[in-house]
Amino acid sequence: MTKGKPTTQGKPTTQGKPTTQGKPTTQGKPTTEGKPTTQGKPTTEGKPTTEGKPTTQGKPTTQRKPTTAEHPTPTAHPTPPTQPTRQAHPLRTRTLLAAAHVVADPRADVSPDDPAAVDWDATLAFRRHLWAHGLGVAEAMDTAQRGMGLDWAGARELIRRSAAEARAVGGRIACGAGTDQLRPEDGTPPTPADVRHAYEEQLAVVEEAGAQPVLMASRALAAAARGPDDYLDTYGELLRQAARPVILHWLGPMFDPALEGYWGTRDLDAATDTFLEVVAARPDKVDGVKISLLDADREKALRRRLPPGVRCYTGDDFHYPELIEGDGHGHSDALLGVFDPLAPVAARAVRALDAGDPRAFRALLDPTVELARHLFAPPTRYYKTGVVLLAWLAGHQDHFTMVGGLQSARSLPHLRRAYELAGRLGLFPDPDLAEHRMGALLTVHGAGTR
Repeated sequence: MTKGKPTTQGKPTTQGKPTTQGKPTTQGKPTTEGKPTTQGKPTTEGKPTTEGKPTTQGKPTTQRKPTTAEHPTPTAHPTPPTQPTRQAHPLRTRTLLAAAHVVADPRADVSPDDPAAVDWDATLAFRRHLWAHGLGVAEAMDTAQRGMGLDWAGARELIRRSAAEARAVGGRIACGAGTDQLRPEDGTPPTPADVRHAYEEQLAVVEEAGAQPVLMASRALAAAARGPDDYLDTYGELLRQAARPVILHWLGPMFDPALEGYWGTRDLDAATDTFLEVVAARPDKVDGVKISLLDADREKALRRRLPPGVRCYTGDDFHYPELIEGDGHGHSDALLGVFDPLAPVAARAVRALDAGDPRAFRALLDPTVELARHLFAPPTRYYKTGVVLLAWLAGHQDHFTMVGGLQSARSLPHLRRAYELAGRLGLFPDPDLAEHRMGALLTVHGAGTR
């Protein structure tokens, strides 16, 4: 495709499901795979018949039907496919931001060490899908493979394009500002001043794009800091300069081992004190904090200590139902990578809370935790592979390729299990398409039989 020029490819239909227009048929003409039928579900074009064309049912006519071993199905009856909510009014009682993945360009001739080749049309189409459900987008975060395939130049372009798209559709967007133009792993140790200047550069890009900044945890600061004071000085200066309230992000080492000892200590109690000291110094410049430690009790204790008006955005992909529901002392909003695949369910759950039905909220969201725990199983930083798999199976993109070649970061049994769990939750608008694609993936890698 011609990068930088929007096409009609990947734009959501009136049902909010992206097309995959432009796939060649055996005659070399574009098909209409993925366009909704009158029922609002994508077709299953691409499943071959003996004539090379789908029947009116989209299934093979005289071919042998694939066995369960070749095309695995979920081990429990799935719930009906989840449809977009598409209410005109936004979510009221909780703010949800989904950290969104990027869609690679599978046709680009690049190696894992090259700058990322991004399919911008498909990437932006997925953001429109999230906005259609009522969620905001957390852009250029770790789910977008910051530091794991997407460099600062690619992230900068992503921020600018996504922020422009958000303005066009009226969607909420927050974008990560970090220091990944510095690379301490290359052997050149940065100074705290280097870190601050790198943050300032990225903060300016986010603000100029019109997005809310998320001050991301910095590998370079973790390498340069000699104690808590370096964190207090760096973040204090950034908050002073910020043109609007930011989200402060504390990312634990389970997501990025280079962040071990962040805030100047490995003692989490002492680190929490330093983190809260940063917030307390400029609460007017902090919209909220995102806590990604996978420790529900610690998050609850921390949010009780926040200054009035400062939100807690949970980044806990294991305990989000109870944290979002809250207790007598408060609740968390959310900025979660797991809401990339779970956006339809998360939106329905919060609308139940909006209607005053916390029991329905938990009934919708609690069953998703098994999938979330599977996707974020150690090594947690490779959760992105499962997230992109599910986007492909759900028809949001036409391939399972990731920037940096990260599609190989999880085993086939892990991916098969993710498919099964997602199928039970009804996350696939077209279950037949998902089954066909999962079976093809397993078969081509020699795992199509049990």
